[in-house]
Amino acid sequence: MLYSIHCLDGGDRSAMRAQHFQAHQDYLKAATVRLVVAGPLLADDGETAVGSMFVIEAPDRATAEAFNHGDPFNKAGVWGTISITVFKKRWDDRLGPGSHDGAQS
Repeated sequence: MLYSIHCLDGGDRSAMRAQHFQAHQDYLKAATVRLVVAGPLLADDGETAVGSMFVIEAPDRATAEAFNHGDPFNKAGVWGTISITVFKKRWDDRLGPGSHDGAQS
């Protein structure tokens, strides 16, 4: 099952992000869930990180929550708001133009 994990920083956390970035990257590289897509959420300037977003594949919600709980950014308090939601992929342009399941989103 796919899960969307949307994490917003709790205010200006740029120093905390920098301090824990390598541990966060190492954690993602060793993840026991499949990372479908992941990356920082950016402010309108296109440069300042204001959060993180992941789409992961996990067998259940408890596994998705455990993955998020173990992330060094979470442990350090970088994120102020975290939302974990089941995600149904309806469209994936990596498969080519018009690649979708035909259902309404």
